[in-house]
Amino acid sequence: MAIKGIFFDQDGVIIDTERDGHRVSFNKTFKHFGYDFEWGVEEYHDLLQIAGGKERMKHYLHTKGFGKEVKPEDEEELIKSLHKHKTTTFIEMIESGELPLRPGIHRFMTEAMAAGLALCVCTTSEVRAAEAVTQKVLHDIKFAHVLAGDIVTKKKPDPEIYNLGLQKTGLKPDEVFVVEDSRNGVLAAKAAGLRVVATTNHYTEKEDLSDADIILTCLGDPDGETAVLTKGGDRLKLDGVLHVQQAVAYFA
Repeated sequence: MAIKGIFFDQDGVIIDTERDGHRVSFNKTFKHFGYDFEWGVEEYHDLLQIAGGKERMKHYLHTKGFGKEVKPEDEEELIKSLHKHKTTTFIEMIESGELPLRPGIHRFMTEAMAAGLALCVCTTSEVRAAEAVTQKVLHDIKFAHVLAGDIVTKKKPDPEIYNLGLQKTGLKPDEVFVVEDSRNGVLAAKAAGLRVVATTNHYTEKEDLSDADIILTCLGDPDGETAVLTKGGDRLKLDGVLHVQQAVAYFA
C-alpha cells in the first residue's frame, strides 16, 4: 500500500535537544530553585530511559533526592513548578536559535509536503515546546497534527501516541512510516504497527535500535552533514542523503 503520511518524533529527531537543550534547561531550573545538583551528560542519558520530564524528575527525587527535604504532599506541585520553569527556559533556547535543526530534517519535510504526504509530530515533549518548534522554527512546514505532552496517558515505549496519530489522520499503519531516534520511540512505533526510520544522535547511537527498518546517522544535507547508513543498505542506495521518495519506495 502507498505511503500517505510521515510521523516525526521531536526531541533528537527534529532538533538535537536532549544533551544541550533539555539537560541544560533542567540544570538552569534546579539552580533557579536553589538546588545545588546538576545532571551530567552521561547521567542524563540514563535518565532518558524514563519517558517524560516530570516523570524523570520524580524518579530522581525518589532515588537520589534533591538535597533538601521534599514533603510528599508538596511533591506534585513542586514537580509541576519545576517543569513549567524548565519548559520556559527550553523554549527561550529554541526561539533564540541556540538549538539548530538536525541535518536534513527541513529538506525532508519540504520534500514530504511537495509529495502531498500528511506530516504529524508525535512527541511526549511539552505542548509549548512542540509549538515553538513547529510554529516558529518550522513555520513554513504544514503539519496535519502536532500531538504533544499529556495528550496521552502512557508515554513511549507505549504506542498510545502513535495510535492517536493514526486515529487523527485516519491513516492505516501500512500507510505511514515514523522518523524516530530512541529505542523507546522505535518500540512505540513498532507496537503501533508502523515502519521506522531511525536517525541516531549522541545519546541514542549506542542504543539497540535494531527493530527499526532503516538506521542512519541523520537524514543528510547535500551541502552539509551527510548520512551514514547502518541498516537498510541492502535495498537502499544512499549517497549521503535520504530523500522522501527513496523512503516511500523502500516501504512500498
